Amino acid sequence: MSQIEKSPQPPHTPHHTEIPPEPRTPGLGKPVAQKAHRAARRDLSASIVVFLLAVPLSLGIALATGAPLQAGLVAAAVGGIVAGLLGGAPLQVSGAATGLLVVTADLVQRYGWRATCAITVLAGVTQLALGALRVARATLAISPAIVHGMLAGIGVTIAIGQLHVVLGGRPDSSALGNAAALPGQLAHPHVAALLIGSVTVAVLVGWGRLPGRAGRWARMVPAPLAAVLAATAVGVGTAVPRVELPSWRMPELPALPDASVPALATAVLTVTLVASMESLLSAVAVDRLAAERPDAPTGRARLNRELAGQGVANAVSGLLGGLPVSGGAIRGSANVRAGAATRRATVLHGVWVLLCAGLLATALELIPLAALAALVMVVGVRMVSFAHIRHVQRHREFPVYAATLGGVVLFGVLQGVLTGIVIAVFLALRRLTHTRVTVTEEADGHRVRVSGQLTFLAVPRLTRALALVPAHTDVVIELCGSFMDHAAYEALQSWSATHRAHGGWVTLGGRSGRPLAEPAKAHSCRPWTPWRNHHCTRPAPDRAAAPESSGSQLLGGVSAFQRHTAPLVREELARLAREGQRPTQLFLTCADSRLVTSMITSSGPGDLFTVRNVGNLMPPPGSDASCDSVGAAIEYAVEVLRVGSITVCGHSGCGAMGALLSSASPEEAEPTPLGRWLRHGRPSLARMRRIGRLGRGEVALSGRPVTDDQERLALVNVMQQLDHLREHPCVARRVAEGSLALHGMYFHVGEAQAYVLDEATGRFCAVHGEPAPVTV
Repeated sequence: MSQIEKSPQPPHTPHHTEIPPEPRTPGLGKPVAQKAHRAARRDLSASIVVFLLAVPLSLGIALATGAPLQAGLVAAAVGGIVAGLLGGAPLQVSGAATGLLVVTADLVQRYGWRATCAITVLAGVTQLALGALRVARATLAISPAIVHGMLAGIGVTIAIGQLHVVLGGRPDSSALGNAAALPGQLAHPHVAALLIGSVTVAVLVGWGRLPGRAGRWARMVPAPLAAVLAATAVGVGTAVPRVELPSWRMPELPALPDASVPALATAVLTVTLVASMESLLSAVAVDRLAAERPDAPTGRARLNRELAGQGVANAVSGLLGGLPVSGGAIRGSANVRAGAATRRATVLHGVWVLLCAGLLATALELIPLAALAALVMVVGVRMVSFAHIRHVQRHREFPVYAATLGGVVLFGVLQGVLTGIVIAVFLALRRLTHTRVTVTEEADGHRVRVSGQLTFLAVPRLTRALALVPAHTDVVIELCGSFMDHAAYEALQSWSATHRAHGGWVTLGGRSGRPLAEPAKAHSCRPWTPWRNHHCTRPAPDRAAAPESSGSQLLGGVSAFQRHTAPLVREELARLAREGQRPTQLFLTCADSRLVTSMITSSGPGDLFTVRNVGNLMPPPGSDASCDSVGAAIEYAVEVLRVGSITVCGHSGCGAMGALLSSASPEEAEPTPLGRWLRHGRPSLARMRRIGRLGRGEVALSGRPVTDDQERLALVNVMQQLDHLREHPCVARRVAEGSLALHGMYFHVGEAQAYVLDEATGRFCAVHGEPAPVTV
């Protein structure tokens, strides 16, 4: 986060007195120590869970690549310790790279193991240089369709290859070769290996679906560990290949392959590209998953530091004879769900892997290779996500996804990514240049319909179509695209003037039929542009029969929406109309007109379920029958929509807080609806006065002092309404289950600054707009 300079202390005013803090006592540090102790216990527990997941997964990846099996354990230990200490995503867990399985297998077969280690070291040095150049964010600019297609192609290749091992055979070097040999392998399977692989797959698929109390206890053990243990038990006494770990010795130094410079550069670039993309995408995914927890650590992942940390880990792993390293969404999500609080969990997991490799080698050698192959095969199948396919299909990018997937399977990872990029560029150019112009004769004249973007490339096609329109006729030109450049505009205006000069009549408009005109300047209005001097939403002079009013401006704003915004959001709104709303958050805030929730949260249609009232109050259950409206909205969001979080947002200059401060005795019942409603803010007022009377600093803002009692009451009110929320049975139950998080937020209107509540300290921490500087 960027550092914010502390603002100077405001001058003393008669109506506000800052109470000095009481002298620090030895007991004051106990909450901090207890919090640190709880975090340490959670980190220890999470590290054990991830360790139990990482060991079988690392062995399976090493088996699938043809590398020595201990190389997977080396990668897991180095990824946990080195990347865990140096990386910029504290909760991400690094280890043997799943996305590089196909690439590593090809390198091992082509150049040998020592040369593969050398390529890993060079790729790590390249990652370190890219992190120093701060290009991590740029790598995320690649189309998601290409990324998901690449991962899906790798998954298909992995699944087909490891299926041969499950059936008792040996995989070929290419996906096409494995697919061609599959019918023969299916005809003559190795029964024992097939049985072990089937048990592994069955446990992996069904482990998380066990019902009742047994299922809850079972889910404490990672599914991969349970599957490998079950398969090992089934395979006792059978003659099947098993894990063989040689005695540990100093690794041989990596050696450069006997290959040309272009071939070596291609190999290093491929490892760098895939490892970096997998790590950065995983870091973003783990960051989002962690943010959903109520006790999530503050701060976003620092991607440039993460990239540099991955580079150091790859260099060390290659020097020690380990597989290429990358961050993995499987291990990272398991770490977050296990309750990890700091990077200590990631580092400890690496330490446990190191101890396991040294002390439990005999136990690891009982594992059948067919179980590890089945484990990796299921991982490969899950890399083909149907949710991703539906997503890219909605955005009309399925050809890019399919081309990337096919390119990876047929030609290789780097070639597949390049194929996807070429297809994406081709589709973008086609959408830009593909324009369809039709001329139809109607009862009252002719209609010229232009579909697509109207650029200078479409001007010849447009003029040919307009030449088909007879003179002296009425013509409607309907533009259905969202862009028209200057050349097309000039062509349309020139033809329209000529047609009118010969006695014809022309209407030039968009989808709604409203006339189009060349703007005097670029349209710069946004949904939060003030109505004062808001010329873009005023009705045209010839239609403004009545004097200008807020009503006419409202209609002008709606017209501007239909003209500019509706064509852009129509497809998304149609999807929401079909599928129904599925918001992830409930946002409870004030009805103040200056508080624009979509602007503050950068959200769009379907993202937020918003409840607004005077003072962002949440009456506790059973307080008043007139409060059923807010309670019903809470129940609907929690029970029906199944939102994952609720945010209570207060703001500066809140009129409700001012009314509470200036009101008469709290015991008096106000006769008006507003007065009766504000009674639900009395607990907040009493809480603020109790804090002031006892001299306790239970509420504070980071970076500056609280301005006055109105701001202090707004902050205390957020905390009080969160307590009221917890009294609702549906909220309390979901919070206890861990499926619902509650957040407090304060927005200072004048500073356009948002603050998020840390309930452990009672401090509202400022949300910064820029990532922190990276130091490697």
